[in-house]
Amino acid sequence: MTRIILHGCGGAMGRVVSDLAAGMDDVTIVAGVDVRPEAVPCAYPVFAALADCTVDADVVVDFAAAAAVDGLLDCCGERGLPLVLCTTGLSEAQIVKVSETAKRVALLRSANMSLGINLLLKLVQDAAKVLADSGFDIEIVEKHHHRKLDAPSGTALALADLVNEAMDGRYHYKYDRSATREKRDENEIGIQSVRGGSIVGEHEVIFAGTDEVVTISHTAYSRAIFAKGALEAAKFLAGKEPGRYTMADVIG
Repeated sequence: MTRIILHGCGGAMGRVVSDLAAGMDDVTIVAGVDVRPEAVPCAYPVFAALADCTVDADVVVDFAAAAAVDGLLDCCGERGLPLVLCTTGLSEAQIVKVSETAKRVALLRSANMSLGINLLLKLVQDAAKVLADSGFDIEIVEKHHHRKLDAPSGTALALADLVNEAMDGRYHYKYDRSATREKRDENEIGIQSVRGGSIVGEHEVIFAGTDEVVTISHTAYSRAIFAKGALEAAKFLAGKEPGRYTMADVIG
């Protein structure tokens, strides 16, 4: 049985993770963390900060906010707690801190926890190796609900980074075309964000060539796919040696 502390248990994703875990036999949430613990009705104790948590656990699963990540990393590093870090919108300094913390604990950070998205990441990288040198332009469009704070999404950036990695870092990213009037640079990846309604998550990678277009896309219809991935990651990470892990490691 994997014992989990759920960091951000009062948020939308935290509630989904909590509900899903309640129906599983091989994981249990033993404690939660939320800035307003008194407002989170849970079957487990809830603390205002991870540093206040007195419950023993095997791993922390985080679905909180970027502002809480620094304290989370510090505490996990000090306690030797493995961490599944699902929060997106991290600053460059926080990303560096993630790498430093991974020297002390097992840490899995993913822009997206779903199995389908992680397959999409591989497919897009393979497609870029075939199409980019044939003159195909690359555009990424991501859509999310109107409550999402960061833009572009962490998944959209991960997609762009993997394409760039496959093509030896030749690309720069273009987030807005309204400020300039100029021809599209062949060495750019356009990344556009849409926010509205209750869209769970859509990602579309467009390879636009002369007289043909190849589109690879993924649509999430429920947050449960992210919760399931996070819990599978928690089971995988518990007891692992310090270091950086990814969903590719979980999937095998």
